[in-house]
Amino acid sequence: MSADPQHRVTVAEIARAAGVSVPTVSRVLNHRGDVAPQTRERVEGAIRRHGYRRRGESRRSQARLVDLVFNDLDSPWAVEIIRGVEDVARESGLGTVVSAVHRSPESVRQWLGNLSERMSSGVILVTSALERSTDDELRMLDVPTVVIDPVGAPSVEVPTIGATNWSGGLAATEHLLKMGHRRIGFVAGPSHLLCSRARMDGYRAALESAGIELREEWVATGDFHPESGFRSAHELLSLPEPPTAIFASSDEMAFGAYEAVRRHGLRVPDDVSIVGFDDLPTARWAFPPLTTIRQPLAAMGMLAARTLLRLIARERLESPRVELSTSLVVRESTGPAPQDRSG
Repeated sequence: MSADPQHRVTVAEIARAAGVSVPTVSRVLNHRGDVAPQTRERVEGAIRRHGYRRRGESRRSQARLVDLVFNDLDSPWAVEIIRGVEDVARESGLGTVVSAVHRSPESVRQWLGNLSERMSSGVILVTSALERSTDDELRMLDVPTVVIDPVGAPSVEVPTIGATNWSGGLAATEHLLKMGHRRIGFVAGPSHLLCSRARMDGYRAALESAGIELREEWVATGDFHPESGFRSAHELLSLPEPPTAIFASSDEMAFGAYEAVRRHGLRVPDDVSIVGFDDLPTARWAFPPLTTIRQPLAAMGMLAARTLLRLIARERLESPRVELSTSLVVRESTGPAPQDRSG
Protein backbone atom coordinates (compact mmCIF):
# COMPACT_ATOMS: atom_id res chain seq x y z
CA MET A 1 0.00 0.00 0.00
CA SER A 2 1.36 3.49 -0.84
CA ALA A 3 3.44 5.31 1.79
CA ASP A 4 2.62 8.67 0.18
CA PRO A 5 1.17 10.86 2.98
CA GLN A 6 -1.13 12.48 0.41
CA HIS A 7 -2.59 9.12 -0.61
CA ARG A 8 -6.08 8.41 0.71
CA VAL A 9 -6.60 4.74 1.50
CA THR A 10 -9.60 3.30 -0.33
CA VAL A 11 -12.14 0.67 0.64
CA ALA A 12 -10.76 -1.56 -2.14
CA GLU A 13 -7.26 -1.37 -0.63
CA ILE A 14 -8.59 -2.28 2.80
CA ALA A 15 -10.42 -5.23 1.23
CA ARG A 16 -7.20 -6.47 -0.41
CA ALA A 17 -5.21 -6.03 2.80
CA ALA A 18 -7.80 -8.00 4.79
CA GLY A 19 -8.34 -10.63 2.10
CA VAL A 20 -12.08 -9.95 1.83
CA SER A 21 -14.51 -8.39 -0.65
CA VAL A 22 -15.39 -4.69 -0.88
CA PRO A 23 -19.01 -5.41 0.24
CA THR A 24 -17.64 -7.10 3.39
CA VAL A 25 -15.57 -4.01 4.25
CA SER A 26 -18.67 -1.88 3.63
CA ARG A 27 -20.69 -4.04 6.04
CA VAL A 28 -18.02 -3.67 8.72
CA LEU A 29 -17.85 0.11 8.23
CA ASN A 30 -21.64 0.31 8.54
CA HIS A 31 -21.63 -1.93 11.63
CA ARG A 32 -23.80 -4.56 10.01
CA GLY A 33 -24.38 -7.74 12.01
CA ASP A 34 -23.96 -10.22 9.14
CA VAL A 35 -20.14 -10.49 9.32
CA ALA A 36 -18.30 -13.32 11.08
CA PRO A 37 -16.40 -12.11 14.21
CA GLN A 38 -13.01 -13.26 12.87
CA THR A 39 -13.62 -11.49 9.57
CA ARG A 40 -14.74 -8.32 11.34
CA GLU A 41 -11.59 -8.36 13.48
CA ARG A 42 -9.38 -8.81 10.41
CA VAL A 43 -11.04 -5.91 8.58
CA GLU A 44 -10.95 -3.61 11.60
CA GLY A 45 -7.25 -4.43 12.03
CA ALA A 46 -6.56 -3.44 8.42
CA ILE A 47 -8.52 -0.22 8.91
CA ARG A 48 -6.42 0.68 11.98
CA ARG A 49 -3.09 -0.28 10.40
CA HIS A 50 -3.62 1.73 7.25
CA GLY A 51 -5.38 4.72 8.81
CA TYR A 52 -8.49 4.47 6.65
CA ARG A 53 -10.94 7.36 6.98
CA ARG A 54 -14.32 7.51 5.30
CA ARG A 55 -14.28 10.05 2.45
CA GLY A 56 -15.94 13.33 3.35
CA GLU A 57 -16.86 12.03 6.81
CA SER A 58 -16.64 15.37 8.60
CA ARG A 59 -18.45 17.28 5.85
CA ARG A 60 -21.21 14.68 5.72
CA SER A 61 -21.77 14.81 9.47
CA GLN A 62 -22.26 18.57 9.12
CA ALA A 63 -24.56 18.37 6.08
CA ARG A 64 -27.57 17.04 8.04
CA LEU A 65 -29.41 16.09 4.86
CA VAL A 66 -31.13 12.90 3.72
CA ASP A 67 -31.78 12.15 0.05
CA LEU A 68 -35.18 10.54 -0.65
CA VAL A 69 -35.26 9.23 -4.23
CA PHE A 70 -38.28 8.00 -6.22
CA ASN A 71 -38.66 6.86 -9.80
CA ASP A 72 -41.77 9.04 -10.05
CA LEU A 73 -43.61 11.47 -7.78
CA ASP A 74 -47.02 11.44 -9.46
CA SER A 75 -48.89 9.36 -6.89
CA PRO A 76 -50.46 9.83 -3.44
CA TRP A 77 -48.47 6.68 -2.56
CA ALA A 78 -45.26 8.74 -2.76
CA VAL A 79 -46.75 11.47 -0.57
CA GLU A 80 -47.39 8.97 2.24
CA ILE A 81 -43.78 7.72 2.10
CA ILE A 82 -42.48 11.30 2.16
CA ARG A 83 -44.67 12.09 5.15
CA GLY A 84 -43.21 9.20 7.13
CA VAL A 85 -39.60 10.04 6.28
CA GLU A 86 -40.12 13.73 7.00
CA ASP A 87 -41.62 13.04 10.44
CA VAL A 88 -38.48 11.20 11.56
CA ALA A 89 -36.05 13.52 9.77
CA ARG A 90 -37.63 16.60 11.34
CA GLU A 91 -37.43 15.10 14.83
CA SER A 92 -33.74 14.37 14.23
CA GLY A 93 -32.90 17.82 12.86
CA LEU A 94 -32.34 16.54 9.33
CA GLY A 95 -33.44 18.15 6.09
CA THR A 96 -34.94 16.01 3.31
CA VAL A 97 -34.02 16.37 -0.36
CA VAL A 98 -36.68 14.70 -2.55
CA SER A 99 -35.75 13.69 -6.10
CA ALA A 100 -37.38 11.81 -8.99
CA VAL A 101 -35.09 10.03 -11.44
CA HIS A 102 -37.84 8.86 -13.86
CA ARG A 103 -36.06 5.53 -14.52
CA SER A 104 -33.55 7.40 -16.66
CA PRO A 105 -29.80 6.57 -16.48
CA GLU A 106 -29.04 10.22 -17.24
CA SER A 107 -31.24 11.38 -14.35
CA VAL A 108 -29.54 8.87 -12.04
CA ARG A 109 -26.10 10.16 -13.03
CA GLN A 110 -27.20 13.74 -12.46
CA TRP A 111 -28.61 12.84 -9.05
CA LEU A 112 -25.40 11.04 -8.04
CA GLY A 113 -23.39 14.11 -9.02
CA ASN A 114 -25.63 16.35 -6.93
CA LEU A 115 -25.45 13.88 -4.06
CA SER A 116 -21.66 14.02 -4.09
CA GLU A 117 -21.71 17.82 -4.08
CA ARG A 118 -24.11 18.26 -1.17
CA MET A 119 -22.60 15.39 0.88
CA SER A 120 -25.91 14.10 2.22
CA SER A 121 -25.76 12.01 5.37
CA GLY A 122 -27.66 9.13 3.77
CA VAL A 123 -29.98 7.96 1.00
CA ILE A 124 -33.42 6.32 0.93
CA LEU A 125 -34.34 4.79 -2.44
CA VAL A 126 -38.02 3.99 -3.10
CA THR A 127 -39.23 1.20 -5.44
CA SER A 128 -35.88 1.23 -7.16
CA ALA A 129 -33.61 -1.32 -8.76
CA LEU A 130 -30.25 -0.63 -7.14
CA GLU A 131 -28.15 -1.01 -10.28
CA ARG A 132 -24.60 -2.27 -9.82
CA SER A 133 -23.11 1.01 -11.05
CA THR A 134 -25.26 3.04 -8.62
CA ASP A 135 -24.45 0.66 -5.78
CA ASP A 136 -20.73 0.96 -6.52
CA GLU A 137 -20.92 4.75 -6.65
CA LEU A 138 -22.75 4.95 -3.33
CA ARG A 139 -20.12 2.69 -1.76
CA MET A 140 -17.33 4.87 -3.14
CA LEU A 141 -19.04 7.88 -1.59
CA ASP A 142 -19.52 5.91 1.66
CA VAL A 143 -23.16 6.97 1.79
CA PRO A 144 -25.42 4.81 4.02
CA THR A 145 -28.39 3.59 1.95
CA VAL A 146 -31.80 2.04 2.66
CA VAL A 147 -34.26 0.80 0.01
CA ILE A 148 -38.06 0.87 0.41
CA ASP A 149 -40.00 -1.72 -1.61
CA PRO A 150 -37.06 -3.03 -3.66
CA VAL A 151 -37.82 -3.85 -7.28
CA GLY A 152 -35.98 -7.18 -7.43
CA ALA A 153 -34.73 -9.70 -4.92
CA PRO A 154 -33.42 -7.78 -1.88
CA SER A 155 -29.65 -7.35 -1.73
CA VAL A 156 -27.94 -8.58 1.41
CA GLU A 157 -25.69 -5.53 1.21
CA VAL A 158 -28.36 -2.84 1.58
CA PRO A 159 -31.10 -2.80 4.25
CA THR A 160 -34.61 -2.90 2.80
CA ILE A 161 -38.07 -2.04 4.13
CA GLY A 162 -41.12 -3.67 2.59
CA ALA A 163 -44.63 -4.89 3.33
CA THR A 164 -46.25 -8.33 3.44
CA ASN A 165 -47.50 -8.13 -0.13
CA TRP A 166 -48.12 -11.86 -0.52
CA SER A 167 -50.31 -12.11 2.56
CA GLY A 168 -52.11 -8.92 1.48
CA GLY A 169 -52.94 -10.46 -1.90
CA LEU A 170 -54.09 -13.61 -0.14
CA ALA A 171 -56.33 -11.70 2.31
CA ALA A 172 -57.95 -9.61 -0.43
CA THR A 173 -58.82 -12.67 -2.51
CA GLU A 174 -59.99 -14.73 0.49
CA HIS A 175 -62.34 -11.90 1.46
CA LEU A 176 -63.98 -12.05 -1.98
CA LEU A 177 -64.16 -15.83 -1.85
CA LYS A 178 -65.92 -15.67 1.50
CA MET A 179 -68.48 -13.33 -0.08
CA GLY A 180 -69.31 -16.11 -2.55
CA HIS A 181 -67.36 -14.83 -5.56
CA ARG A 182 -65.83 -17.47 -7.83
CA ARG A 183 -65.01 -15.38 -10.90
CA ILE A 184 -62.46 -12.95 -9.46
CA GLY A 185 -60.54 -10.76 -11.88
CA PHE A 186 -57.11 -9.43 -10.97
CA VAL A 187 -55.45 -6.20 -12.11
CA ALA A 188 -51.73 -6.73 -11.60
CA GLY A 189 -49.06 -4.10 -11.24
CA PRO A 190 -45.91 -3.97 -13.43
CA SER A 191 -44.42 -7.45 -13.60
CA HIS A 192 -40.84 -6.28 -12.97
CA LEU A 193 -41.77 -5.14 -9.45
CA LEU A 194 -41.31 -7.60 -6.61
CA CYS A 195 -44.39 -6.26 -4.80
CA SER A 196 -46.56 -6.83 -7.91
CA ARG A 197 -45.44 -10.42 -8.25
CA ALA A 198 -45.98 -11.09 -4.54
CA ARG A 199 -49.56 -9.72 -4.65
CA MET A 200 -50.37 -11.88 -7.66
CA ASP A 201 -48.87 -14.92 -5.94
CA GLY A 202 -51.14 -14.28 -2.95
CA TYR A 203 -54.16 -14.01 -5.26
CA ARG A 204 -53.20 -17.25 -7.01
CA ALA A 205 -52.63 -19.07 -3.71
CA ALA A 206 -56.09 -18.11 -2.42
CA LEU A 207 -57.77 -19.40 -5.59
CA GLU A 208 -55.81 -22.64 -5.48
CA SER A 209 -56.69 -23.15 -1.81
CA ALA A 210 -60.39 -22.74 -2.73
CA GLY A 211 -60.05 -25.28 -5.56
CA ILE A 212 -60.55 -22.66 -8.29
CA GLU A 213 -58.46 -22.85 -11.42
CA LEU A 214 -56.90 -19.51 -12.36
CA ARG A 215 -57.91 -18.56 -15.89
CA GLU A 216 -55.44 -16.53 -17.91
CA GLU A 217 -58.18 -14.17 -19.10
CA TRP A 218 -58.95 -13.19 -15.48
CA VAL A 219 -55.62 -11.36 -15.19
CA ALA A 220 -54.91 -7.94 -16.72
CA THR A 221 -51.81 -5.81 -16.15
CA GLY A 222 -51.71 -2.14 -15.22
CA ASP A 223 -49.12 0.36 -13.99
CA PHE A 224 -50.63 1.36 -10.61
CA HIS A 225 -52.29 4.46 -12.14
CA PRO A 226 -56.08 5.02 -12.56
CA GLU A 227 -56.05 4.97 -16.36
CA SER A 228 -54.57 1.47 -16.44
CA GLY A 229 -57.11 0.33 -13.85
CA PHE A 230 -59.89 1.59 -16.10
CA ARG A 231 -58.49 -0.13 -19.19
CA SER A 232 -57.83 -3.40 -17.36
CA ALA A 233 -61.27 -3.51 -15.71
CA HIS A 234 -62.94 -2.70 -19.05
CA GLU A 235 -61.06 -5.65 -20.57
CA LEU A 236 -62.19 -7.96 -17.76
CA LEU A 237 -65.82 -6.79 -17.85
CA SER A 238 -65.94 -7.35 -21.61
CA LEU A 239 -65.29 -11.09 -21.25
CA PRO A 240 -68.12 -13.49 -22.23
CA GLU A 241 -68.24 -14.50 -18.56
CA PRO A 242 -67.09 -11.33 -16.77
CA PRO A 243 -65.87 -11.46 -13.18
CA THR A 244 -68.25 -10.65 -10.35
CA ALA A 245 -65.35 -9.18 -8.38
CA ILE A 246 -62.08 -7.43 -9.22
CA PHE A 247 -58.97 -7.26 -7.02
CA ALA A 248 -56.86 -4.30 -8.19
CA SER A 249 -53.32 -4.32 -6.82
CA SER A 250 -53.38 -0.58 -6.07
CA ASP A 251 -56.07 1.80 -4.86
CA GLU A 252 -55.55 4.08 -7.83
CA MET A 253 -56.21 1.23 -10.25
CA ALA A 254 -59.28 0.32 -8.17
CA PHE A 255 -60.59 3.89 -8.67
CA GLY A 256 -60.11 3.43 -12.42
CA ALA A 257 -62.03 0.15 -12.18
CA TYR A 258 -64.94 2.04 -10.56
CA GLU A 259 -65.30 4.10 -13.73
CA ALA A 260 -65.12 1.02 -15.95
CA VAL A 261 -67.94 -0.57 -13.96
CA ARG A 262 -70.02 2.60 -14.37
CA ARG A 263 -69.36 2.73 -18.14
CA HIS A 264 -70.63 -0.83 -18.43
CA GLY A 265 -73.92 0.21 -16.84
CA LEU A 266 -73.12 -1.71 -13.65
CA ARG A 267 -72.84 -0.74 -9.98
CA VAL A 268 -70.30 -1.30 -7.20
CA PRO A 269 -70.84 -3.53 -5.24
CA ASP A 270 -74.29 -4.66 -6.46
CA ASP A 271 -72.95 -6.08 -9.73
CA VAL A 272 -69.17 -6.04 -9.24
CA SER A 273 -67.24 -6.00 -5.96
CA ILE A 274 -63.87 -4.21 -5.95
CA VAL A 275 -60.87 -4.47 -3.62
CA GLY A 276 -57.80 -2.22 -3.78
CA PHE A 277 -54.36 -2.24 -2.21
CA ASP A 278 -52.62 0.56 -0.22
CA ASP A 279 -55.42 2.23 1.77
CA LEU A 280 -54.59 5.70 0.53
CA PRO A 281 -56.33 8.55 2.42
CA THR A 282 -58.75 8.91 -0.51
CA ALA A 283 -59.95 5.29 -0.21
CA ARG A 284 -62.43 6.02 2.58
CA TRP A 285 -63.87 9.00 0.64
CA ALA A 286 -64.50 7.12 -2.61
CA PHE A 287 -68.10 6.30 -3.55
CA PRO A 288 -68.67 3.70 -2.34
CA PRO A 289 -65.82 3.68 0.22
CA LEU A 290 -63.16 1.26 -0.98
CA THR A 291 -62.42 -2.10 0.62
CA THR A 292 -58.65 -2.39 0.44
CA ILE A 293 -55.46 -3.83 1.86
CA ARG A 294 -53.81 -1.35 4.19
CA GLN A 295 -50.14 -1.00 3.41
CA PRO A 296 -48.44 1.04 6.17
CA LEU A 297 -46.80 3.48 3.77
CA ALA A 298 -46.04 6.26 6.25
CA ALA A 299 -44.75 3.71 8.76
CA MET A 300 -42.49 2.25 6.06
CA GLY A 301 -41.06 5.72 5.46
CA MET A 302 -40.56 6.24 9.19
CA LEU A 303 -38.82 2.90 9.65
CA ALA A 304 -36.58 3.52 6.64
CA ALA A 305 -35.54 6.88 8.10
CA ARG A 306 -34.89 5.37 11.54
CA THR A 307 -32.86 2.56 9.94
CA LEU A 308 -30.84 5.12 8.02
CA LEU A 309 -30.15 7.06 11.23
CA ARG A 310 -28.82 3.86 12.80
CA LEU A 311 -26.53 3.33 9.82
CA ILE A 312 -25.30 6.91 10.04
CA ALA A 313 -24.59 6.37 13.76
CA ARG A 314 -22.79 3.11 12.84
CA GLU A 315 -25.14 0.97 14.89
CA ARG A 316 -25.44 -2.70 14.08
CA LEU A 317 -28.73 -3.81 12.46
CA GLU A 318 -30.45 -6.98 13.63
CA SER A 319 -31.76 -7.81 10.14
CA PRO A 320 -31.12 -6.36 6.67
CA ARG A 321 -34.73 -7.02 5.59
CA VAL A 322 -37.88 -5.87 7.41
CA GLU A 323 -41.47 -6.36 6.25
CA LEU A 324 -44.36 -4.50 7.91
CA SER A 325 -47.75 -6.19 8.14
CA THR A 326 -50.60 -5.45 5.76
CA SER A 327 -54.25 -5.77 6.83
CA LEU A 328 -57.68 -6.00 5.23
CA VAL A 329 -59.93 -2.93 5.62
CA VAL A 330 -63.53 -3.80 4.75
CA ARG A 331 -65.70 -0.94 3.50
CA GLU A 332 -68.68 -0.74 1.14
CA SER A 333 -67.18 -1.65 -2.24
CA THR A 334 -67.55 -5.39 -1.61
CA GLY A 335 -70.67 -7.48 -1.16
CA PRO A 336 -72.02 -10.98 -1.84
CA ALA A 337 -71.70 -12.37 -5.34
CA PRO A 338 -74.82 -11.41 -7.37
CA GLN A 339 -76.14 -14.96 -7.59
CA ASP A 340 -76.08 -15.18 -3.78
CA ARG A 341 -78.24 -12.09 -3.23
CA SER A 342 -81.75 -12.47 -1.97
CA GLY A 343 -84.51 -10.08 -2.81
